[in-house]
Amino acid sequence: MMKLKQFKKFEKDIKNLHLLHFNGSIFIILLIALLVHYVGIIPPPIDAKILILVASIAVVPVAWRTVIALKKKTISIDLLVVVALVASLLAGEFPSAVIIALMLTSARMLAITTENKARQAIKSLLKLKPKLIHIRIGDEIKEVSPENVKKGDLVVVELDERIPVDGVITEGDATVDQSSLTGESIPLQKKTGDSVLSSTFVVSGNITIRAERVGKETTLEKIIDLVEKAETNKPAISIFSDKLAVYYTITVVVATVLIYLFSHNLSLVLSVILIVSAEDIAIAIPLAFVAAIGHAAKRGAIIKGGNYLEGLKKVKILIVDKTGTLTKGKLKVDDIFIFGDWEKEKVLSLAASIACESNHPTAKAILQYTQEHNCKFKQPDRLKEISGQGIEAFINDKKIIIGRLSYLQEEQVSVTPHQLRDLEREKDRGLNITAVGYDGELIAFFALADEIKPGTKEVLTELKHLGVEKIVMLSGDNEKIAGRVASIVGITDYHANLLPEDKITYLKKYMSAKYKVMAAGDGVNDAALLSAADIGVAMGGIGADATVESADIVLMQDDLAKLPELIKLSKFTLGVVYQDLVIWAIINSAGLILVFAGLLLPTGAAVYNFLGDFPPLINSIKLLRLRKGEYKQPLLTKR
Repeated sequence: MMKLKQFKKFEKDIKNLHLLHFNGSIFIILLIALLVHYVGIIPPPIDAKILILVASIAVVPVAWRTVIALKKKTISIDLLVVVALVASLLAGEFPSAVIIALMLTSARMLAITTENKARQAIKSLLKLKPKLIHIRIGDEIKEVSPENVKKGDLVVVELDERIPVDGVITEGDATVDQSSLTGESIPLQKKTGDSVLSSTFVVSGNITIRAERVGKETTLEKIIDLVEKAETNKPAISIFSDKLAVYYTITVVVATVLIYLFSHNLSLVLSVILIVSAEDIAIAIPLAFVAAIGHAAKRGAIIKGGNYLEGLKKVKILIVDKTGTLTKGKLKVDDIFIFGDWEKEKVLSLAASIACESNHPTAKAILQYTQEHNCKFKQPDRLKEISGQGIEAFINDKKIIIGRLSYLQEEQVSVTPHQLRDLEREKDRGLNITAVGYDGELIAFFALADEIKPGTKEVLTELKHLGVEKIVMLSGDNEKIAGRVASIVGITDYHANLLPEDKITYLKKYMSAKYKVMAAGDGVNDAALLSAADIGVAMGGIGADATVESADIVLMQDDLAKLPELIKLSKFTLGVVYQDLVIWAIINSAGLILVFAGLLLPTGAAVYNFLGDFPPLINSIKLLRLRKGEYKQPLLTKR
């Protein structure tokens, strides 16, 4: 059953391979027929019949597509090719008919080949799936196929192996290369208790993992699914070009009829139709977007469609959540204030002795701070933790308390007006305060803050240089905390004390048909915001299903620096598309001049059209070879 599903999932690749072989065979037959004609080894009547037969067979698929389109009341570029073939047969230009068929077959082969190359992102991801997985059952290690691994199984991964599941390390430590998913160039050290992702690579060490996500639930499978779905969301420029194709085809047909009525020259009409056939641009534009999306996937950014890639260029307002987007969502000690004659080393020792016994985020932050200062401490006696209030214990029969100031005051810890002023001053700066009491007196307090991600201010500045005119921070935190973060990162527009529904209200105020609004967030509470924005960006991977489903772009790495990179990619891609259109227009204009000057007859026009197909396609193909940072603004970019 699993194999059948996998076959259906990648049926398109198999179908493309068969089509490529079929068209390759047709191409060879057409080429032989042309060579035989020009060598002249077959009598003219038989030669003409052969040319008509092979040309007709080669054009059957496009004629069938044209009929289906007409039944749906749609006119496509394919109609021009059918008209050109009929006109060439009526004019007795049988070699031209074969060249038309040769041109059409070549275009189909080129389209299939470039599409396969553009889908390389998916194919490269598929190579990351292991054939066999080692699981531990009791004292035995068994090899099983991926579909037989269940949630909760203990998976053993050794040096130079790929991690096959999403899970948590239960034993061992290793250095893991996550570049296949996140684009990170530097491998990360992972130890017991850390989470790991499927398809990442163990470059040193050996680990045992408890499987938490297996099969279709793993990060790798979700990414493959997202990249595949991206092909179905067309950018506005492609939709526009599809509509333009209808008017373009009608215009060409009407123009050629008029040319024939005035000139009665069927050869001229045929030459014009051959020149203006636009199968090259119909392939080049979608190719550019698919290639760019594949490039982004390799860099750790999953774009769910060309419409979102195109929309990035038009972003004028960015809405960001605070926690997890601008900050790490992790408290860090900003400063410590000590009263009286107490030495810092002694205060840190007392604080560490209690903080080491708690899993509270504040206690962890204080413990990390004491460890950074190489603090030594001893275990306390009679420790008691009051949820949401603080921790108390005894050291040398003296009571020590760490926690909220109100809790310390309830426990009869004396606080002077001077100390209270110092505490309030730090609170006004948007810092969290944790007080330390010893033997009935306040001896110090820690000022803590959510740690801001490195480089955040620089990233926001770069976004402004790229055309993002306003950056707005929406936060559920209080005004002082939100204000402090906004001030540090250079944001002037922010709103605090917001519920998820409040964020939607503010977002709607910024929405406009004239530009795009992008929203970035990482938590489940951001799902509605990301869904409501023109472009929603989920930060930090695939873990929060609701957020990822609501987002239009998923960043596998919790890295804001990906946003300017993606905007640059959008501008570069659209620049390539505009170049394609200009190249196509120049080639067609030059061809028409040659036709009306009498320098190109039908056969020459067919050859000219065939050769003219390549420049726009080659221009788009350069996106398949794009490397990091190669986003210089192309010429002819529409601003």
